[in-house]
Amino acid sequence: MRVLIAPDSFGETLTAVQAADAMAAGWSAARPGDDVVLAPQSDGGPGFVDVIAGTVSDLQTADLDATGARTTGIRTTWVDGPLDSPTDARWALVEGVAYIESAQAVGLALLEVPPTPETALHAHSRGVGQLIAAAIDAGAQRIVVGLGGSCCTDGGRGMVTALDGLDRARQRLDGIDVVAATDVEHPLLGEHGAARVFGPQKGADGAAIEILEQRNAAWAAELREACGRDVDDLPGAGAAGGIGAALFALGAARESGAAVVARFTDQARQVASADVVLTGEGRFDQQSLRGKLVTSLSRTAAVAGVPAIVIAGQVDVDDEAAREVGIVAAFSVTDFAGSVEQAMAEAAGQLEALTSRVGDEWKG
Repeated sequence: MRVLIAPDSFGETLTAVQAADAMAAGWSAARPGDDVVLAPQSDGGPGFVDVIAGTVSDLQTADLDATGARTTGIRTTWVDGPLDSPTDARWALVEGVAYIESAQAVGLALLEVPPTPETALHAHSRGVGQLIAAAIDAGAQRIVVGLGGSCCTDGGRGMVTALDGLDRARQRLDGIDVVAATDVEHPLLGEHGAARVFGPQKGADGAAIEILEQRNAAWAAELREACGRDVDDLPGAGAAGGIGAALFALGAARESGAAVVARFTDQARQVASADVVLTGEGRFDQQSLRGKLVTSLSRTAAVAGVPAIVIAGQVDVDDEAAREVGIVAAFSVTDFAGSVEQAMAEAAGQLEALTSRVGDEWKG
């Protein structure tokens, strides 16, 4: 039997590559005769660059053009982290296309302390702007910015500041195709916006959420004046703390981050050739059902007539809702381990053990 293992990252505990390795080890232990194919995925959030890198065999050994500049390869740029401490951020340049992962510069994992209302109010996106500037300087003709997993809610103001303001940023990006790669559909403002939906995950309490909302409302007015249209209510404007809105104001188009990765991993062909698909993420919940990677992948599998199984850190979706998006079963690492703490402390081992049990019980 051919098994496609294609998870997203598991929050801050496992990258998609690490999760895929653990799941493959578990399934192979239970069913050593199966043909296991690894295709770690991303929806633009943490792990986006690693997944891109893993699909291009020569990406680590960069090509050189006639002037000696690298045209394809993994690059590292020293940028301002979300609370100002410098950090190394990795990005990829593939045949003139730059792939930037916002979480490399402003991810939750980069906080020096656990998220609090104070960090939620002070975290900024300057590092993302510095990565875009590096891509421009490298001669990129297209820049794909993966959005997700951020600890900031600044609406992308920091990113724009690093690009020397809205007018100058638009000039610098003239002639370059910019893509906001996200599967989050939330707008910048309001009940379903960046501050109110994602603020609590970033440490914001009620008072901090209101401050962030007010700041972004004022910023939205500046974006409207600069670009001549409303961008704050566009789907995806609230992605990565509102970086999506600023990218739209700079002329970016929106594309599904999962779709970008699907092309690189030849997902449709891989799914069609499989007998079962295993995917997963840190938390399989109602947000997952709004177009995130696991449901995008499971729908692809359903069209191909291939059963899809989700193994997630936590599961908060009932069986009926899961079946509606093509998922035949969903399993929780937390339930298997007995607690969130145990599931996170031994993330790879618990995921491997649970996958082994799923494989042992699979009758497909």
